[in-house]
Amino acid sequence: MKTFEYERATDVASAVATLDRTPNAKPLGGGTNLVDLMKLGVERPDLLVDVSRVDFGGVDELPGGGLRIGAGVRNSDLAAHPLVRTRYPALTRALVSAASGQLRNQATTGGNLLQRTRCTYFMDTTKPCNKREPGTGCGAIAGLSRELGILGVNDLCIATHPGDMAVALAALDAVVVFGTVDGEQRLPIDGFFREPGDDPTRDTNLPAGALITAVELPALSVATNSTYRKARDRRSYAFALGSVAAALSVDEAGVVTDVRIALGAASPVPWRARKAEEALVGSPATPASFAAAAQLELAAATTTEQNAFKVALLTRLVVGVLSELAGLDHEADDTAEGVDPSPFRPTGANGAHRHVAADVGPASGTGTADATDTEGNPA
Repeated sequence: MKTFEYERATDVASAVATLDRTPNAKPLGGGTNLVDLMKLGVERPDLLVDVSRVDFGGVDELPGGGLRIGAGVRNSDLAAHPLVRTRYPALTRALVSAASGQLRNQATTGGNLLQRTRCTYFMDTTKPCNKREPGTGCGAIAGLSRELGILGVNDLCIATHPGDMAVALAALDAVVVFGTVDGEQRLPIDGFFREPGDDPTRDTNLPAGALITAVELPALSVATNSTYRKARDRRSYAFALGSVAAALSVDEAGVVTDVRIALGAASPVPWRARKAEEALVGSPATPASFAAAAQLELAAATTTEQNAFKVALLTRLVVGVLSELAGLDHEADDTAEGVDPSPFRPTGANGAHRHVAADVGPASGTGTADATDTEGNPA
């Protein structure tokens, strides 16, 4: 590990001032991702600014019914908060589907947003990776790409955002609040994360020297009927192969009046499925409509031989999640037009079907059935 300086901040102003005057400085909260990357030689900061004792505030109600979540709120505390569980169940579900209890007790809201991809080529300094070392190429495109992105990717980078929390936040129209030397600023979460473009090294549009201080959630009536579902190879020690956060409102005639959908493990960013949403509003709440909307969204997918299965997987996840929220028996409706009736399972080395574990608890639940996953969220 490269040697570095260490400084403990006492408040947001001092932390931002230090980060601003030191170009290669990183904020340190729980450290569950940053420290690992430093050990691997992927992250090499000159200075760590410890913000773990800065008071960012807790989970506070905003005028109108929204919430402000301080950047230092631990993932476990956020998932268990009564206002989050009742008003934004998709967020609770996403949080408890990630990491282990120990890691959720350490990881912070602000750090979670800044976690970096777990692409094999990014994590291994002996391999080519434009995100880590510009100009070396993307080894994953012709290499190991099964877990990587199919939307918003290009020939420079096909990495995926690895998180769960941010996928739920994307579906819930969250706003990221951050401090700079010029004062507090905000970015909608769609504008916070960035696709690779011509500079894959940048995961977000957070300005240099800025520090995330909070996340704000607007009051959304549709959010009370929301959930998060995650498919992966196993229920522990595995990141998502595909995930969906969604919220749905259906009128008495069975017509969709409001819907929010975000896809995880599909893109370098938490992918807001706006084409699918637009297609669904005013349409009947049926598995066939859900499948058609998902397929419309995924028509733009750019796949490799190894990750092409994600199109079918994400389609089925969208159908399953929206059917659950609509109160439909989606298992019985899996043979609806446009939905592959046979469970899609990537094959293993011996040609046998691989099992893909999906979290399928009720929308109102906390998702504790999957609280054993030990993938790390950062701080």
